[in-house]
Parts: sequence; structure tokens; C-alpha cells
Amino acid sequence: MLLLRRRAYARAGLLGNPSDGYHGRTISIIVRNFHAEAVLYEWEDVELILTDENQNRFRSVRELVQDVRLHGYYGGIRLVKAVIKKFVEYCDRQEIELHGRNFSIRYESTIPRQVGLAGSSAIILAVLRCLMDFYEVAIPPEVQPSLVLSVETQELGIAAGLQDRVIQAYEGLVSMDFSKEKQREVQGFTCGVYERLDPALLPPLYVAFKGDVSEPTEVFHNDIRARYDRGEEKVVAAMRKFADLARQGREALLSGDFAKVARLMHENFDTRASIYQLPRGQMEMIQVARSVGASAKFAGSGGAILGAYRDEAMFRELQAALGGIGCVVIKPRVAAESSG
Repeated sequence: MLLLRRRAYARAGLLGNPSDGYHGRTISIIVRNFHAEAVLYEWEDVELILTDENQNRFRSVRELVQDVRLHGYYGGIRLVKAVIKKFVEYCDRQEIELHGRNFSIRYESTIPRQVGLAGSSAIILAVLRCLMDFYEVAIPPEVQPSLVLSVETQELGIAAGLQDRVIQAYEGLVSMDFSKEKQREVQGFTCGVYERLDPALLPPLYVAFKGDVSEPTEVFHNDIRARYDRGEEKVVAAMRKFADLARQGREALLSGDFAKVARLMHENFDTRASIYQLPRGQMEMIQVARSVGASAKFAGSGGAILGAYRDEAMFRELQAALGGIGCVVIKPRVAAESSG
């Protein structure tokens, strides 16, 4: 029996975020420490298997409330349904004939929920990878992020940008340019210019997260979009600055200037703080990390931070200081493991 098992990983924004949704530039890393995995096998019907994120039975009302806070009212099954629908529509537009065999599919995820590590898009991409293999459909790499984004924005009404989906599709370390001058249409999707960089260029990095200070992405991004669309100069200028920080960051990585990368990460967060109203718990994570000499910025939409540290002694200080306020601190695995 055919059995497919495909993964997509968490990610962290190194520089430039959140300008990807505003014709900006970003640099991102994959975080292989956490993944979403989809498992698909041939079956008599199309069957979507519920996971723990879609449970309907609880030991108490408190457990139900906690489940809704973590997973929302629909869990991840809405993501699976939406990506299957978008995949079929994509194939119809491309006049790709799909075979008539059916499948059963389920997913699981180790990515911490709602801390800005792109857990939802990882589920979508893992399912998409299974569907591509099951139906033997090759979707161009530059199209996959835009297709995944359309699942979230068009089908589910989730505010998001391309950055997460690009790094999850390409993996490793990627520099992205979403400026209007660089935009191009590929198979009916708007794509930016995506450049793979060698993960060996990166300084020593840490990721820290704390689940109880998080907010869903759609809540976090909502007001900034409205302010940007109204032409609020402070927000528009900030998006231009984010893009320039990513441009400078690419040059600093290529020249091996770790100190400049760290300074740019500081500036990225400070710029963000100038236009967002940030919860106290998220600010505390940044302040604690900076207090030991490390750089610190949001990895995504809040709840997780990313930064550079100098040496192992500083990393141990980070673990102690951030652990003292309830954070988990890890070293992100960015490069693919050698098969040899």
C-alpha cells in the first residue's frame, strides 16, 4: 500500500519582517527543531483523520477553554480541507488531470502553537507535499509559497505574507525581495525573488519562546494593515526601513560582519516597537535577552524571539535568564543534515 510521509518545518524571521506583506524584503531561516508532518495513504474514500487539535471531548470546561485558546474553534482540520481544495483548483487551472484514487490523510505537529513560528503554514505545506507526490504533480518551487498563502488568505481569511511560506518551501537560509519592481507572475500567482544563501554565513543564533504570551497571527497583523492602507506615514516609513534592514543584513552576512547583523536585528525590533502596541510579556523577553548582551527581535508574530549570541558562555546566560521567566531556549537547526 502506498504510504507518503512529508514534513515542513518551523521558521524564524532574521531581518525585515513584517515587511513581506508590504512590498518589502526579508531574510529568514528554517528551524528544523520543530516540524509539521502529514501522512497520506491510499484509501477507499477521501478521509481526513482528526487529531488532538480537533478534539470534541474534554475532561472539563477548563480543558475546553484551553484547547480553544491554543487551537481556535476549528483546529487544523480547516487547513487540511482548504489546501486540498486549492490544490484541486490549481490542477484544474493548469489542465492537469488527476487520477481517481482516493486517500486518507492526517497530520501532527511539534511546532509550538501561536508563538510566531509559522505552525499553520507548515501544516499546509506538509499536506501539499503529500498531495503533489500522491498525484505526481510538480508545482514550481516559486509558486508553492503563493499557493500556500492563498489557502490562508483566500480560503480562511488569515492575514499573512509570503515570507513564512517561502522559507518553508525553500528551507535553509533565504533572502527575499517582494518589491513591486521585482514582482512577477508565475502560473497566475504573484511571486517575489528568492535567493538561497549558505547557512554557514549565519552567526550563532538562539530562538526562545513562551506560549502564554502569544496571539494568533490574524489578530497581531490586523491593525497595521489598516493603518498602512490608510497611508499612515509612520507605518509606511517603517515598512521601507524593514526592507532596508534586510538589504543591509544580506550584505553583512556575505561579508561575515556578525556584529552588524546583531545591530540590525536590534534595529528591526526597535522599529517594530515604534508602530506596534506590544504586550508586556513579549517586551520582557526582548529586554531579558538584551540584558545579557545578546541581540533580540521577534521571530514572527510574537511569542517567540530570535537573536545572535557571542559564545557558549553567553548562551548559558540566555538559558538561565530567559528560563527564569518561563521561556524555552534552543539553538535552531538551519542546515539540512548530511545524508552521508
